[in-house]
Order: sequence, then C-alpha cells, then structure tokens
Amino acid sequence: MPDTTGLPLEGVRILDLSRALAGPYATALLADLGADIIKTESIKGGDSSRSWPPFENDHSLYFDSANRGKSSIAIDFYTPEGRELLWQLAVGSDVVVENFRPGVLATMGLDPEALRAAKPGLIVASVSGFGATGPLSQAPGLDQVAQGMTGLMSVTGADADTMYRVGVPIIDMVSGINTALAIAAALVGRNRTGQGMEVSTSLLETGLALGAFQGQKYLSTGEVPVPQGNNHPVLSPYGVFATADIPVIIAVGNQKQWRDVCVLLGDPKLADNPDYATGKLRNVNREALKVVLEGLLKHRAAGEWLPLLRGAAIPAGPIYNYEQAFADPQVRALDMVDTVHRADGSALPLVRGPISVNRQAPRIRKAPPSLGEDTLAVLAGLGLSPEQVAGLVDAGIVLAAPAGAAPAVPSGAASAASGAPSGAAA
Repeated sequence: MPDTTGLPLEGVRILDLSRALAGPYATALLADLGADIIKTESIKGGDSSRSWPPFENDHSLYFDSANRGKSSIAIDFYTPEGRELLWQLAVGSDVVVENFRPGVLATMGLDPEALRAAKPGLIVASVSGFGATGPLSQAPGLDQVAQGMTGLMSVTGADADTMYRVGVPIIDMVSGINTALAIAAALVGRNRTGQGMEVSTSLLETGLALGAFQGQKYLSTGEVPVPQGNNHPVLSPYGVFATADIPVIIAVGNQKQWRDVCVLLGDPKLADNPDYATGKLRNVNREALKVVLEGLLKHRAAGEWLPLLRGAAIPAGPIYNYEQAFADPQVRALDMVDTVHRADGSALPLVRGPISVNRQAPRIRKAPPSLGEDTLAVLAGLGLSPEQVAGLVDAGIVLAAPAGAAPAVPSGAASAASGAPSGAAA
C-alpha cells in the first residue's frame, strides 16, 4: 500500500553549518528522510566545495552531489549582527550540524553548552578530523589523510608495495552516515527524555571502525594485513576472474556455493579436491585455484556465465564503469536518478537517496541551492520584517541571491573560500 504517513523526519529543522563532504552528506541523507535543512554558509564564498571540480558551466558538481534537498542562507559570520542571526537560527532548530575543528563553534558564538542551556532539547552534532581530544585534535583532517592513517590504504591495492586510496572519499561519506545515524538516535532519545545531547564522530574514528575484520586480525593475532588486489582477503574463490571475453566477479561464501559452482563450471569433482575441500584450504591455495577456475571459465563469455551463476544463486556480476552502471536494467528499475532544476533553470540529474520508507523510494524535493538562494525566505521565517531583511542585505550582513541567478564560483584556497577557520573534515 502507498505510504500515507509522511516521511519520518518531517517537522525536524536542522541548521547545517557543515561544508565539504562529511557533514553535507549526513544532512543530505536527513533531507531525504523529510528533515528541513537550512544550509548556513559564509557570505565570503560559502561552502568550500562550491569551488571544487568537476564543473558544469559555473555549477560545482562536487557540491551538487551532496547538497540535495536543502535551503541556503549566506551570512557574514564575523559581524555582531551575523552572529545574532546564527544564534537565532540555532535555537530555532532541533539539530545543529558542524564539521569545524573542535572549539571553533564556540568562537563563532555558538558554544554547545550555551546553546543547550538556552534550548535544552537542542542536539549538536559534530564531525572533526581527529576527534575532540589528543595531540591531533586541532590538526586539519581530510579523507585521504584518514585513509592513510587508519590502515585502509594499507589493505587497498595490488600488493604490499602498491597501495591505493579508495576511489571515492569513503571515510568522509561513512562519517556522514555515522553522523546521520547519531542524529536519528539523539532525536529518539529526546522523544523519551525531552533532553537534547551532543553527538560526534571523526574521520579517524570512522576509518578505524571501517577496518572490521582486518583491524581485528591485527588486534587478535598480531599479523598485519596486506592488500589482496581484487581478491577477497579471507574468502576464496571470491574476486575477479577472466572469462572468454571480459572479467567477472564471482563470490563463493560457503560450502554449498562451492559445490554448486564446481558443478556449474563443469567439474563437480573439483569440489572434493583435497587442496580446495574447505574454505581455509581454498584461501591458502587461492592462486592455484584461480588458475583452475579461469581454465573452466574461458570456454564461455561473461554474458553467458552471469545468468547461469545468478540462476544457481552464486553471487556474480560485471565490472562496470559509471556509464554502464547507470544503464544497467536493475539500476533503471530502481529509478535511482532524479532530474531536478536549479534556480537558474538548468536541469540536473542526481542520484537519489538510498533509503526507502514504507516501500517508497525517496525523491529529491529541492535542487542543490545557489549561495544565498533562500536567504529571504529563511529570514522571514525568523519573523524579520521585509524592511529588516532589506537592511541586512544592504549592510552586507547577508547575501540574497537574485531569483534565477547563476552561482558565483568562489576563488582562492578552500579554507579561504569557506569563510571559516581551516581544518574542517572534508
């Protein structure tokens, strides 16, 4: 049945002071779930990612990818009037989200303890590079730095001498997911107690948590994991295998699947070969096993093998580029791409949020905003008169983008463009 109850976070207002990726990714997910996101940016260029490639004309697609469903107000953070507006926005919200270095929020006049004293139900959510304590707490933190420091890069690549970063800012994005989860949990807690709370994570903490069994392997055995290329580090056969034309991914996770794949590939006796009889032996002898399996796979093309493998409940799939991924029939069936229109009228295809509610996939309710696109509406929502708003605009305290205006592309370094102290998680 169609959902008639609305989205779970409808009525929740979030003041989003974050920039770059970790914080904005969190608030984009919360926007998908119905929250009202007021993206509050410095008048001096706004979110630093507005200046980051790739670009479509003057639009940063980096920014667009993480700022769907939000409204933008641009304020001069370093004037008394601007700080008063920030305070009003904060105490008028259910949640404040920020990813400055620890302590910077207080220097902006938004000390979390003072905010919660003024509004006990307020939730303050923070993402930093290295956490609130320790010798690096004030150091700038970025995704690849965290990938390197947490061991993630050390298990990604061809071998121990060839290590790579993950091809997307994975720690930023998972930090955003962790932040969204923490906010949702804090909202549930507030419903029970009436009290808000402070929740936080960092890129360093997220990266270490992503280690899963690799980190646990070191902690329990003292053995340092190394990259396994495109093979699964502990399961075999699980990885990339050549066929008659292009490689495919095949994943065998248990004994039944091992026997089934041997039958499917035309060599049922292989399942009882003493070198490959158990998962532990298959892992030890993975290189020899790969040669055997590719000798069987070479007799058919990938397009023939994949339906057979899937039909036998063996997880398998191709290796797509993004053009192929978006063209896949399953991706199209999920209707993963929404086309929205920016304030200047330009069309923007965006990947929708990944969480469905009551079997309804989320739809993008608003295109990523230009800087200050919603300033007038947000200030009106604070109860300011048109004359008061006009005075703030004329004094340069706020920026109100003209209707339909194309975005200005900020110049300068990312930290300068952000209009805020450097060192935010990105």
